[in-house]
Amino acid sequence: MAKKFTASVKQLKPDARYSSKLVQKFINSMMWQGKKSVATKIFYDAMDIVAKRVKEVAPLEVFETAINNIKPHLEVRSKRVGGASYQVPMPVNPRRQQSLAFRWILASSRGKKGKAMCERLASEVIDAYNKQGGAMTTRENIHKMAEANKAFAHFAW
Repeated sequence: MAKKFTASVKQLKPDARYSSKLVQKFINSMMWQGKKSVATKIFYDAMDIVAKRVKEVAPLEVFETAINNIKPHLEVRSKRVGGASYQVPMPVNPRRQQSLAFRWILASSRGKKGKAMCERLASEVIDAYNKQGGAMTTRENIHKMAEANKAFAHFAW
């Protein structure tokens, strides 16, 4: 039986403009219905807008810093112990941190209406770079929930 193709990190090719695997992975997660060219154009237009608004830092650096600012360190997971479910705070795997950061930035930028997607994405990336915005609020809520349930941390086995 032949092995199926998987979109793993080893098989992922860097993007054309920035030669970054992180950018390519973000474009892949942004893509809808296999329309990669549309997702790529939206991302590059957003980076052009970021370059105009944040002149002192390169747009790729702004994007990477924004992703690192959004990555959650803790999250709560449901653990069933003796008939009761507890929200147990647990550290987040680095791959999951990255995928959650992508998901939150995209959800926040898709939630805004009235502008083109490239403008919404650019504003969300700049907000995440400045540690504010919708994706940052989601991260803070997750961390607050983990902090509030710290008493149940001993269930994390």
